[in-house]
Amino acid sequence: MAKVVFSLGSNIRPAEHIRAALNALSDTYGLVSISPVYESKSVGFKGDNFLNLVAEVNTDTDVATVQRWCKAYELANGRDMNAVKCSARTIDIDILLYDDMQCEVDATNDLPQLPRPEITHNAFVLKPLADLRPHWLHPELQLSYAELWQQFEQQSHADEQQIWPVAFTLLPA
Repeated sequence: MAKVVFSLGSNIRPAEHIRAALNALSDTYGLVSISPVYESKSVGFKGDNFLNLVAEVNTDTDVATVQRWCKAYELANGRDMNAVKCSARTIDIDILLYDDMQCEVDATNDLPQLPRPEITHNAFVLKPLADLRPHWLHPELQLSYAELWQQFEQQSHADEQQIWPVAFTLLPA
């Protein structure tokens, strides 16, 4: 069984879309655990705030099939794949980690870049990952996610990319 960690984010009816995506992940792969949910301002454009978290599953499904599932789910739930990179979205689901796999993007074979570069560049990805799995090691850097978050904060990236925890229930209010 592979341990797969996903990043989830939304800024269009975010609570609704995050809940639905977590339910779909659970129905498809069986959720193992989720991080706290964080809110952040939009990055790279003016828009509504995002909700972000990471979720972990265990699966025997190969990484390419999981990647296809993510993209199909996004499309089925209103994600505009032709939209500019930094724009509002109903749901964004990215594979951050697939065990310790390291690979480059291969669109022909539906392989994402692993580990995802966003892990070390975005507070809204790194902080939830550090909360969920603080002692896991980044496959390339061989530093724990807690150490990477500490470095991120010390480099004052955290000031530029402010995030804050929000109360979140899996059931609608």
